[in-house]
Amino acid sequence: MNVLGVRAPGEPWIFQDDEPPLLEGGVRVETLYSGVSAGTELTFVKGDNPALTGGWDPELGLFGDGQAGAGYPVHKLGYMEVGRVTESRTAAFSPGTLVAMTYGHRSAHVADSLAERIVPLPDDLDPLLGIYAAHMGPICANGVLHAAAEVDGRRLADGVEGLTVLVTGAGVVGLLVALFAAHHGAAEVAVVDVTPERLAAARALGFWAIDEREHAPWELLKRRWRHGVGDRGADVAFQCRGRPAALAGALRCLRPQATVIDLAFYTTGAEDLRLGEEFHHNGLGVRCAQIGRVPRRLAHLWDRERLSRETIDLLRARGADIREHLITDVVPAEQGPQLLLDLAQRRRHVIQAVLAYPPAGWPPRKA
Repeated sequence: MNVLGVRAPGEPWIFQDDEPPLLEGGVRVETLYSGVSAGTELTFVKGDNPALTGGWDPELGLFGDGQAGAGYPVHKLGYMEVGRVTESRTAAFSPGTLVAMTYGHRSAHVADSLAERIVPLPDDLDPLLGIYAAHMGPICANGVLHAAAEVDGRRLADGVEGLTVLVTGAGVVGLLVALFAAHHGAAEVAVVDVTPERLAAARALGFWAIDEREHAPWELLKRRWRHGVGDRGADVAFQCRGRPAALAGALRCLRPQATVIDLAFYTTGAEDLRLGEEFHHNGLGVRCAQIGRVPRRLAHLWDRERLSRETIDLLRARGADIREHLITDVVPAEQGPQLLLDLAQRRRHVIQAVLAYPPAGWPPRKA
């Protein structure tokens, strides 16, 4: 199997790994598409992912503290795969079935059907859109679910329906969150970013796109979204940019006692936060929403399978728009190392890049 990874900082690489045997209960999957999660994957290319230097203790819930980091080489990148089952030793999946999984950028995968999540894709769904079904879509749906939990809701709609919604960051996460919010009845969705291409995508998807290079978002939002005397701003904000300044800006945009649902991944400090200002005086909240956990009070109702079903519903409803405005680049898998390097060195801009895999047996080539 050909595997896209990182050999050393600044050195994306295609490795060759042996394919394990297919055991009882297993399936062999040939990859068709693999979506690139630029934010996360580039931290491994650039060398600033915290997992490289400090291990994660799942029992204590702590990084470091004597735990060794993963270091290099990194043999697994990515979590947005679509493949076709080519061989099966379980009645649950027949050869020819299209599935979404999270096994990383590799030309094939052998999975234990009891140990790994395998999401069958419906026949009426464009397989390319399936990159969002297993993990990225559930990440975004889980953010909206956390907003619902903040107001004691149970449905995704409970956190956004009829409300004014701010999304900071018009990357894949931000735009999918905005689409979920609109799909579930948000009164208005504003999307803040600085990149012209991403703002154009937000605008094309029907959102109020705010270029923060030209306007202070908090001034626009607090003039437009008035709820009462001394009560202006967004009902809820979803923070989807891995920059502390973006979190600080989202806090400034909220109405009193509202919450930022934070889906971002930060690799630096947080000097831009001023917790003695709006956070304190407006009684605001910050809730981290990551796919490792659904809200505790909703865990008996929600899991990743349900989040995947919600994602497929969204893909059916807005698939044509997502295909046109989010998936900006589809490149041959053999060009993966160069793509990652170009993105890390800011020589190329994408919203969603996807690696396309030819039939099995394609010749490996190194960058």
